[in-house]
Amino acid sequence: MPAEGSTFARRALGQKLRALRDRADVSQAAAARVLGISPQTMGRLEEGLSVRSASDLYMNTLCNLYRVSDEERRLILALACETRRTAERGGGWWQPLLDREIPDFDPCIALEEQAVRLAAWAVIRLPVLVRTPEYSRAVAWTDAPNAPTDQIEERVHRELKRQVRLDDPDFTAEILVSEAALREEWGGPAVMAEQLHHLTELDHRPNVSIRVVPFTTRNHVGALLGSFSLLEFPMMPKSRMTQPPIVHIEEHVGDLYLERPAEIARYESAIPELRNAAST
Repeated sequence: MPAEGSTFARRALGQKLRALRDRADVSQAAAARVLGISPQTMGRLEEGLSVRSASDLYMNTLCNLYRVSDEERRLILALACETRRTAERGGGWWQPLLDREIPDFDPCIALEEQAVRLAAWAVIRLPVLVRTPEYSRAVAWTDAPNAPTDQIEERVHRELKRQVRLDDPDFTAEILVSEAALREEWGGPAVMAEQLHHLTELDHRPNVSIRVVPFTTRNHVGALLGSFSLLEFPMMPKSRMTQPPIVHIEEHVGDLYLERPAEIARYESAIPELRNAAST
């Protein structure tokens, strides 16, 4: 069954706390004793479920126990703050590009590391997971033409690191692409030729599927949607509950993460329609 009360912010916080505890070689039971809570509650905290143990006092206590750096402590406290704010507004997360409140945390990487399946719809730009370096570089320069070269290269490097996720055979990616995304010549004809060859190679992988919705397909739901990614997650080992899906929408001024069931349902229903449109 789905994990009620589990939000992306909570799950990101739990994932980071678990990683820090493992690195410090502290057992879950020992960490629970320090906080004065049960091991079951500690397990719920690390699995991103709703608990009353995400206060700054508890977070600082765990940071002291795990001997974290100042940067890691700031990240934990920022995630805990976002967890509380997300709970107040009932889910969802907007991360403005120019005002990142958690600068040392990349939600995309955190999501893809946890996910077991990704289904994406691309309208104009191909998803990061299937881009070549030159394609990524062309998109980056278009998005930020006045940025320093080292900033552009850092962005490209970060995107390439995310593509390692495709090397995991237990992770599956279904990429549905509008013909427009293949016609738009990011970086020019040579860059697009290399990109198309790369897509063909990726499509031969058993865990990757890439299909195109042609211009000739009429009245399909993709014409009403912008690009998005739907990520699905595994069952959690302790509670045996399934983590709910998340929709990621990349905008020009930031990233939107949707997790309310009604919102997710609309995107989930779009995937089979897009799949059928790609088969016509």
